[in-house]
Amino acid sequence: MASNYGAEQIQVLEGLEPVRKRPGMYIGSTGPRGLHHLVYEVVDNSVDEALAGYCSQIEVVLNADGSATIVDDGRGIPTDIHPQTGKSALETVLTVLHAGGKFGGGGYKVSGGLHGVGVSVVNALSEWVEVTVWRNRKQHIQRFERGLPIGDLRVSDSGSDRTGTAISFLPDTMIFTTGIEFDYDTLAGRLRELAYLNGGVNITFTDNRLELLKSDQPKVSRYHYEGGIKEYVQYINNDKQPVHEEIVYVEGERDGVQVEVALQWCIDAYSDNLLGFANNIRTVDGGTHLEGLKTVLTRTLNTFARKRNKRKENESNLSGENIREGLTAVISVKVPEPEFEGQTKTKLGNTEVRGIVDTLVGETLTEYLDFHPSVVDTILDKAIQAFNAAEAAKRARELVRRKSVLESSTLPGKLADCSSRDPGESEIFIVEGDSAGGSAKQGRDRRFQAILPLRGKILNIEKTDDARIYKNTEIQALITALGLGIKGEEFDESQLRYHRICLMTDADVDGAHIRTLLLTFFYRYQRALIDQGFVYIACPPLYKIERGRNHWYCYSDRERDEILRGFPENANYGIQRFKGLGEMMPQQLWDTTMNPESRTLKKVEIEDAAEADRIFTVLMGDRVAPRREFIETYGPKLDLEDLDI
Repeated sequence: MASNYGAEQIQVLEGLEPVRKRPGMYIGSTGPRGLHHLVYEVVDNSVDEALAGYCSQIEVVLNADGSATIVDDGRGIPTDIHPQTGKSALETVLTVLHAGGKFGGGGYKVSGGLHGVGVSVVNALSEWVEVTVWRNRKQHIQRFERGLPIGDLRVSDSGSDRTGTAISFLPDTMIFTTGIEFDYDTLAGRLRELAYLNGGVNITFTDNRLELLKSDQPKVSRYHYEGGIKEYVQYINNDKQPVHEEIVYVEGERDGVQVEVALQWCIDAYSDNLLGFANNIRTVDGGTHLEGLKTVLTRTLNTFARKRNKRKENESNLSGENIREGLTAVISVKVPEPEFEGQTKTKLGNTEVRGIVDTLVGETLTEYLDFHPSVVDTILDKAIQAFNAAEAAKRARELVRRKSVLESSTLPGKLADCSSRDPGESEIFIVEGDSAGGSAKQGRDRRFQAILPLRGKILNIEKTDDARIYKNTEIQALITALGLGIKGEEFDESQLRYHRICLMTDADVDGAHIRTLLLTFFYRYQRALIDQGFVYIACPPLYKIERGRNHWYCYSDRERDEILRGFPENANYGIQRFKGLGEMMPQQLWDTTMNPESRTLKKVEIEDAAEADRIFTVLMGDRVAPRREFIETYGPKLDLEDLDI
């Protein structure tokens, strides 16, 4: 373990100027995602200290002035003079891009902050940053404004052996023009995830924005999970019925690569949920660690199927998808020299990791299943049931197989297609009912907008096996119109016929239910569609206010009230409440909801995959009790009415 962490281990690669010019290159966007990324970058540094064995307490605080503070009890950023820059290592780390202890030199054995841009990018994109370091019985403080140091490092006696770092920053409104208000739930999801991935670390999250909370007390959450990723799987499966109560857990290290895997199969689930992490970064696009896990699961369980006479010699092997049906798995690898594909670090590329995962998981899983024959029998019975359902659905599946985008499978008759054949510019609106479909077809731009009306509510995928899915007319229409291919197969973007899939439903309880059913379909059937940003929700207006020759469309009660407050006291005006899309004239629907110049589309994103999985199970699964509990807990807060449970 490297304990001599000093200035000479901070390596400098290049200057900081580009960050303010092109912030999107470094944090993904200047919207909410990029804003929250600033907090993650600082927290990740504290977690890296925990991984190195020097930190056990991390505090994250949202302050009343809109700033955030992250405090840890690690070694503290080095403060001695850096040999290459002539400045303190602290100032170097804060003001030079790609300067940090992550580029070799023994500062860290394993780290998540691969690109080393973390804290310097936070500094560049903040109105101000204040850093306090406790180290060598001294307290070091320095302030920065928009990336530039304000004065020198101030040093004083701390009077204690305390070590650690505190970083406070206020995001710059010149960069984050859509707002700098942190969302508590978004940050809580990531902090909870980090606590699961680093069992034993204590993370405290405090919201001191009392005005925003409408409370006289701060909101405090604590995340500490001694069980690590085992507890993570337990949390995800909390509302499901497990095949085996005990979570299968694998932990091992080979060639410097640490591997942790937790597995549990559930009876009442028809899809798998595999979460992969590399150096604490969620690899949404998979990678070699997940490939290794899938391979070893398929091979091991097929071996047991033969051994326990579940498959005869003349019968084919069970596919990986059959075996993984109902499985929740979390795999976390820590790799000394990680190779991530792309700046966003969403796919692990290290080829050696595949074999290491395969070997370590194979040994432990075989041993576990040898000692638990009833568990392996139940898993295999479920896999064989999935295999049989897939065979029964084969004929229906053939309807969605096609040689090219428009050949071999005819497009559904009710689809009003667009004339463009370029998926990049094409979009499809999935609408409920023929009347809304009629307005949408007349109001659209036929060149690049397609309309698919659905009759009634589609099947609830959460409760349905493959055979029923493929026989359902509405789902067949969806699969064929979009060019989706087959559930569980690797997502093929080249087959996708539209790169914007817009769900356009009525602004009422039924419309919300249909939207949820569609989201469940996309999440369970082809989650890559959501992960890669192809799914959107259209936002039709709720009201039209007319006064004289002027009119306004309002998308919320708050907007309506604001406009009405601007009228004189005795003004004459009329309000029309749109109960459904079918009530709107084609031109109105175009102006408010479909015209790219004036509409609002919300991209469906999943920041916290585990929480999304759990919520889909609660809201759309077979069991009523968890759903009732959810509604009783959150109903009063969300002002939920007319819910059918």
